Amino acid sequence: MSPESQASEALPSRRRRTPRGGRHRGDESFLLPPGSPALVLAVPGARRPGTEIADELARLVEIEHTGQRAHVGHLEGNEASLHGVLAGLPRQEGEPAAVVVPLSTGPDPALDAAVRAAVANAPVPAVAAEPLGPHPLIAEALHDRLADAGLARADRIRMMTMVTAASGFVVATPGGADAVRQAEVTGVLLASRLAAPVFTASLADEAAVKAVAEQLRATGAASVAIAPHLIGIEPETAFVPAAGEAIGAGYAAPLGAHPALARLAALRYVEALATALAD
Repeated sequence: MSPESQASEALPSRRRRTPRGGRHRGDESFLLPPGSPALVLAVPGARRPGTEIADELARLVEIEHTGQRAHVGHLEGNEASLHGVLAGLPRQEGEPAAVVVPLSTGPDPALDAAVRAAVANAPVPAVAAEPLGPHPLIAEALHDRLADAGLARADRIRMMTMVTAASGFVVATPGGADAVRQAEVTGVLLASRLAAPVFTASLADEAAVKAVAEQLRATGAASVAIAPHLIGIEPETAFVPAAGEAIGAGYAAPLGAHPALARLAALRYVEALATALAD
């Protein structure tokens, strides 16, 4: 049984929304009944330029998936702080008041620990969910951003994607060795979509980015492109142009408020809440 099916058994009854169209037409939406625990997106750091992406994702979660307002809480600073957001939620009799979803493309030990600490010290009962990735939808979103930048072709021929502007790709991820290992899962999924080699490197490690670009070229990739494995709220977002310049490569935009991330936030909410209600 899939996580979504398990969650639907544990949650109050929900119904399937009428498909709204677009590239995700037909996806199941997690429409929640009134009084369900709040979904709160946890954003690393303080509110600053660029973190408005989290607000856009929250709106997508509400409109396309849950039917209820999604909240955004920052782990640092006083403006829209996670603690303040949780403190403002009503208590729910016999169940959590909130499920906190880390806004991250993959496991981040510092972020995950901060979310767990915030949940443990919250003024209302709350549950910590898993980060958004790794998940095949992350690879789909990376593919979309590469296509948006003209670095990969979105059309499919015999279920494979034909590459145009680039023939090798670097999935550049925030974090260190652990983050790179996690992102390699997404890299494999992306490679199958692009029918092209994909290597992974830490975005903050210019030498590592250069090394994998050289590996790609050694395998015959005539041109290389960077797929930033980040949402755009991370400090490492600023490293992307420099990484592209260092290896002479084009690069896609960060994932931003991609619909796939909104769906993943709803999925992680459902998974976490199903586990909490089953305990």
